[in-house]
Order: sequence, then structure tokens, then C-alpha cells
Amino acid sequence: MTMAVPKKTRELHNHHMDSTVWNDFEFRDGDVIVGTYGKSGTTWTQQIVGQLIFQGDADVRIAEISPWWDMRIIPPEVRDMVRAQTHRRVVKTHLPADALVMSPKAKYIYVARDGRDAIWSMYNHHAAFKPMVYDMFNNTPGLVGPPLTPPDPDIRRYAMTWVENDGAPFWSFWENIATWWAIRDQPNVKLIHFNRLKADLEGEMRGIAAFLDVDLPAGRWPAAVEHCTFDYMKAHAERYAPMGGAIWEGGAETFVNKGTNGRWRDVLSAEDSARYEALALEKLGPDCARWLASGEGT
Repeated sequence: MTMAVPKKTRELHNHHMDSTVWNDFEFRDGDVIVGTYGKSGTTWTQQIVGQLIFQGDADVRIAEISPWWDMRIIPPEVRDMVRAQTHRRVVKTHLPADALVMSPKAKYIYVARDGRDAIWSMYNHHAAFKPMVYDMFNNTPGLVGPPLTPPDPDIRRYAMTWVENDGAPFWSFWENIATWWAIRDQPNVKLIHFNRLKADLEGEMRGIAAFLDVDLPAGRWPAAVEHCTFDYMKAHAERYAPMGGAIWEGGAETFVNKGTNGRWRDVLSAEDSARYEALALEKLGPDCARWLASGEGT
């Protein structure tokens, strides 16, 4: 019996993304697509999947073999590399689910994080971009929409602009979360949460392994879990940062930054935080808003 999968209903273009590149993606049985809004545990989840698939191999450089497929500026040879892979493939996307091609051959893992934590991580990511990054995004042919510019140096203003303008200067946060939440019951879709990964890494990894039908021998579990800890990934950041971290001031360790939550509590006012929470409730509904804030309730 063929699995019914949600249909793509639109395209999405901006300085970072071009959703049309999925339209001719040749899926294979077992492909794993890691999705997220961004700065919500994407690389962490890719590392987890890679460690499960490759049986805890410390030498796997997930950033090199698992590109952001819909990032519009990646060169053709990167996509050719993925097409030539003979192992089980892992690629990432930051698209909302309704702008992504879904295949019954693939497994989809979507990782989420409270938006206030995501934007604090996004600010660090954005503020550390080297000038070459703006040149790549803004001067590569095919730009749709406004260019990417350096961030407001005031992190509170930056955060509240993001909240009030639904993800600006990046892409819609609320629709990204809502579209994946809407398909959470699909048999080839698994939603995970940053908070749960932090609270019980091995337990979450075992759940992901079961979802992916990966049988990791008992003797390989300690190494696989160790390679997915934040301390390990920070110590070997050049393996996990795109382009080895060359696009950020401070290099790969800037990309693998703190991995902590709650930094916004010392900056946002009670009114700021209440505004975010009210929008989450309005845009997502109570069940999804509760899950997004805590990781509980899927």
C-alpha cells in the first residue's frame, strides 16, 4: 500500500532559500531529511542521524556530506556530491513543510526550539558573518526579495523586530512551526525538540534510531552518544560547521556556540516575553505553543 504524503503547495524564495530545487530531487529509499526553522538544533540533529547511520564513527564530517539542499547559493558540485553518494543520505532543509517535496521513500525529522532561544542563537550566527557572506547572498544571481544586511547591534531590538515581523530578516517562524506540526502524525515524520535533546540525549537518540530503523550495536552506543554531546561537538567544531566555519568571525567555534537556553531572560522585559507568548498562542494554538515552549505534548 502506497503511503499518502502531503503535497507541496507553493514555492518559497528569499536571500537564503530556493524551494524549487526539491522539485527534481531523486529520492531513494531511506533518505533522511532533517528540517528546522534554523538555529534550533539542526546541526546537532544531523550529527545524531549521522552517528546512528555510520555506527558512531568519529571521523564522519556531517557538514560535508549533509548540505542544506534548498540553500540557493551552494555550488552545483555540492548537489552532484549528494547524488553520487552510495550510503544512506542525510540532507537538511529550513523550508516550511508545505514548500517542501515529501516522499514516502524518505524519513523526515523536524527539530524545534522556543523562538526566543532560537533568535538568540540566530543573532550570534548573523552578527558574526564576514563581509563575504553578504556578497554571496546578495550578489549571486537569482536573489528574490530584499537583500541580507548586517544585524541591528542592539540584541533586544533585533529580537523584537524578529518577533513583530515574523522572523525578519529571515523567514516566517510561525508558518514554519505550524506546517510541520500539522503533519506530525504522518508515519514518516518525527518531531523532536531541543529541550528534550538536552534533557535526555541518549533516550532521544534511541527514539530517533527506532524511527529510522537503525540497529546500533550495544557496544557502539557510548561512542555515538559521546560524539553528539555539545562539549564534543564544540571541541571538534571544524567537523560540523558549514565550510569549516570560514564564513564567521571566530571560525567554527562561533557556529557551534553555546547550546544554552534562556539567555533572553536577562534582556527581554516581561512585556516583551508576554508579546512573544501571545503571538505563539495566536499563530499556533495552545497545543503547538505548549510543545514549542517546552518540548512536551507531541
